[in-house]
Amino acid sequence: MPDLTVSFIQTALHWHDAAANRAALEQHLAQLTGPTDLIVLPEMFTTGFSMEAATQAETMAGPTVAWLRERAAAHQAVITGSIIIRENDTYYNRLLWVRPDGRLSTYDKRHLFTLAGEQHVYTPGATRLVEQWRGWCICPLVCYDLRFPVWSRNQRSQPYDLLLYVANWPAVRRTAWTTLLRARAIENVACALGVNRIGRDGLGHDYAGESALLDARGNYLLEAENQPGIFTHTLRRAELEDFRAKFTALSDADPFELPGL
Repeated sequence: MPDLTVSFIQTALHWHDAAANRAALEQHLAQLTGPTDLIVLPEMFTTGFSMEAATQAETMAGPTVAWLRERAAAHQAVITGSIIIRENDTYYNRLLWVRPDGRLSTYDKRHLFTLAGEQHVYTPGATRLVEQWRGWCICPLVCYDLRFPVWSRNQRSQPYDLLLYVANWPAVRRTAWTTLLRARAIENVACALGVNRIGRDGLGHDYAGESALLDARGNYLLEAENQPGIFTHTLRRAELEDFRAKFTALSDADPFELPGL
């Protein structure tokens, strides 16, 4: 079974400046020292976590989707993160999963953050995404989804090996971020990756980062703390399979169905 090399970028974001954010992310990508299979960017990586969708949204034919295709091809890796997308006068906090050949899949954030009024601006998604990539099944979700274990559950009908969250998770709730990310890895017997931003946004909210990659036991494999940069780690398939063979908790899980699966 193949291993999977995962890279993620933890960075501050320029408020409502897509071009500046793409340029800054390019600088981080230039620091890659070897091949990688998967590159993960934060939530709303072109704008910061914004409710000003009418002025900040792009379309699927816009410059950021084109940029993601270029980066995926250049690095021969999947690249993923979320941006504000407009379709037919409807707005989505949309995660884009872009392959090196230009094909892409999408996931619209299911759980909208009502404390910020996200539900008044964006339309929630109804279907979870699980992608197969280089021998791994990967489930990408967005920020507030982390708080909802049923939506994140490793389903027998649609199993995954790696659960990932792209986020703009504020520093004031950092304990919830680290605790829930670890819990999602343990309860789903899967590797888990949370990619957060750092810095202060245009509304004065601070972000502590603490992006991290964990194994299926809930052990930290890589921690970014509050540092900017691109971080890389190779997940060993044999280690995951060996642990699952010895610890078969998923086979004891309650059967249920989720909408969209």
